[in-house]
Amino acid sequence: MKIEVPIVSAFVDESVGGNPAGVVLNAQHYSRDQKLRLAAAVNLSETAFISPSTTADFKLEFFTPTRQIAHCGHATIATFCYLRQIGALQCDKTSKETIDGRREILLEGDSAYMEQVTPRYTELSQEHRLRVVNSLGLKQSDFLPDTQPCVVNTGNSFLVIALRNSGAVKTVNTNMKLISSMSDEYDLIGYYVFSPQSVKAGRDAGARMFAPRYGIDEESATGMAAGPLACYLHDKLKADKSHFLIEQGHLMSPPSPSVISVRLQIESGRITSLMAGGRAAVKEVRSVEI
Repeated sequence: MKIEVPIVSAFVDESVGGNPAGVVLNAQHYSRDQKLRLAAAVNLSETAFISPSTTADFKLEFFTPTRQIAHCGHATIATFCYLRQIGALQCDKTSKETIDGRREILLEGDSAYMEQVTPRYTELSQEHRLRVVNSLGLKQSDFLPDTQPCVVNTGNSFLVIALRNSGAVKTVNTNMKLISSMSDEYDLIGYYVFSPQSVKAGRDAGARMFAPRYGIDEESATGMAAGPLACYLHDKLKADKSHFLIEQGHLMSPPSPSVISVRLQIESGRITSLMAGGRAAVKEVRSVEI
């Protein structure tokens, strides 16, 4: 069976770069095994499968080349920007059904924003903090002073790790076996390593994401990780603001520049919800056979 799959790059930075995802319409016609094989054939970090929903406007399922995951930020943004571009979505407010519930989606011009949930934090033990240092091939002095790695979950769990500067972020020497082991123990999607420095002015952080547990050595834009990072910046680093721009992909090799906008809803000093989003562009239509 041959299927034409649009490849849509989400979180593009001034129309370049971004993170590509496959977008498959009418996914109700495919079995779970076919979806997994299709995602493996597309061979991107995630592929989104769209089908009718009884609880939201659309049902979205996300597959990496090796497994299904509950949420995917860049594939969500790619999907809803693509639906808007092909005329399948006229309204500015819509919703998606995922494995663990309904999420709201907001369209603003050519950008899409997805809802994430109130953050949950899990601190690491001293032993595990040392394992993080070893898994990144860094020295303790490379980490941002007075910070500790922390698991943050706004729908998916990521280990958020603050480094001193962009040089440290760029030169991490990742041990994928150790990162995968830590990810198994804490049920992580992966590591989100950042510093307060960015390549372009006006951004709040520059980050990289590593998820070998899901077959992703490095990803160029991760909306479901940018949300946790914005929460970390607000709650742990005490950034007194509610709108953050997270830069990603600039420091990977080869670069694929991306920028993710995160808006926090704050009531009485507490984050009650958040929206993460950006722009997307169709890069190609790929013919795959399963």
